[in-house]
Amino acid sequence: MSTLKINRLVKYKLLLFLFILSVWLVPCTPAQTPEASRQGSGLLAIVNVRIVPVVGQEIPSGTILVERGKIKALGSHLEIPTGARIIEARGLTAYPGMIDGYSSLGLVEISGEPATVDNRETGRINPQVKAIEALKYDSMHIPIARSNGIVAAVVSPTGGLISGQSTLIKLDGWTNREMVIKESLALVVELPGLRGGRRGFMGMGPSQAAVSTERALSELKELFQKARMYEIRREQAEKNMLWPRPDFDEVSHCLLPVVKGELPVIFSVQGDRDILQTIRFVQEQKIKAIFYGVHQGFKVAEEIKKAGIPCIIGSLYDQPPVWEDGYDSLFLNPVLLNKAGVKIAFSSSSSSAAKDLPYHAAKAAAFGLDRLEALKAVTIYPAEIFGVDKIMGSLEAGKLANIVLADGDLLELGTRIEKVFIEGREVDLSNRYTELLEKFRKREKEK
Repeated sequence: MSTLKINRLVKYKLLLFLFILSVWLVPCTPAQTPEASRQGSGLLAIVNVRIVPVVGQEIPSGTILVERGKIKALGSHLEIPTGARIIEARGLTAYPGMIDGYSSLGLVEISGEPATVDNRETGRINPQVKAIEALKYDSMHIPIARSNGIVAAVVSPTGGLISGQSTLIKLDGWTNREMVIKESLALVVELPGLRGGRRGFMGMGPSQAAVSTERALSELKELFQKARMYEIRREQAEKNMLWPRPDFDEVSHCLLPVVKGELPVIFSVQGDRDILQTIRFVQEQKIKAIFYGVHQGFKVAEEIKKAGIPCIIGSLYDQPPVWEDGYDSLFLNPVLLNKAGVKIAFSSSSSSAAKDLPYHAAKAAAFGLDRLEALKAVTIYPAEIFGVDKIMGSLEAGKLANIVLADGDLLELGTRIEKVFIEGREVDLSNRYTELLEKFRKREKEK
């Protein structure tokens, strides 16, 4: 072998040895998960801020310490750890991020364009359908809602008797799965509404729905009973091999968590008589229930309270279903339900108008709802209703750092949202509205 070839061989071996040595000497650090990366591991301190935790006493001027996506501590005399990132918030108020109790965010982009509407499945009975599967994570309505202090939303399907399963999402994430807080949140059941009720203004009286609530509940009862029998047959087949195992029934299988009391049901119900029928049905079937809409809930508020069923108030942009109830019945409805002791939460019932969630609470406050109760109805109350109050809904140590910094009252139209944090991460507040604003500002300058 020539001297040149030997020298090359020695050189290659030496380079290989140095490469292995360099890799071996690099200190091993634990891999950081995508979620940890998004939350950040460093400390954040929001200082000199007025804190409205919605539970407990308000702090006129204090500090919120955030670590790994959660609130580590908050108070008026906290020592700031060395190396913490400090945000000066003098003149601002910290609120918990708001939760939309019922929406179509990510499911409807332009309601008049069918290709962008994906909030319903064909057929009447669809317990297997999950809203998360159709969620458009890059919907332009999500950053718009987020920029107004809304950090989470219940996304619900619609259509048919059993519409499917709603999902609780955070309004931040690169994919629909990354946005999930609780995938199977509740089953959505749509009962007949007060169709044509406004005709009562002309003395004609409200028209009857094509399918009565009584008939719809009877059909629902049969489906629940079928699911219970399906489970009994499956259990018997597991205990005794001589028993034939039933064929897979998708509807019954997906209803099992409901009849077992593991998955609540959101009943979309409006009229007072329909509400009373649904209360009896819920008690008879022994299932967990949440009422949505409840336009005439104020007429049977005491019965709802006794049944212990919480209510998600429908959009206050609607008109009264029956004129005889009065022009202000929808605004007074949450006030009277709250006074009766019913736990309420507000909803946008929309995608394009999801940004207006705080103003629904403000309308009710203008008609007599206590302002703190109105604030709770977009923060801690929806969290309690959907069983996530241990992790969100208020500013408390140990909860997710979902924080909104505003220059005034969160429910006031003129309040400016300065910063929003979702799980401790400051999110971008730019959206379609801010893009248009900058576009026309630039146009004015060019003139």
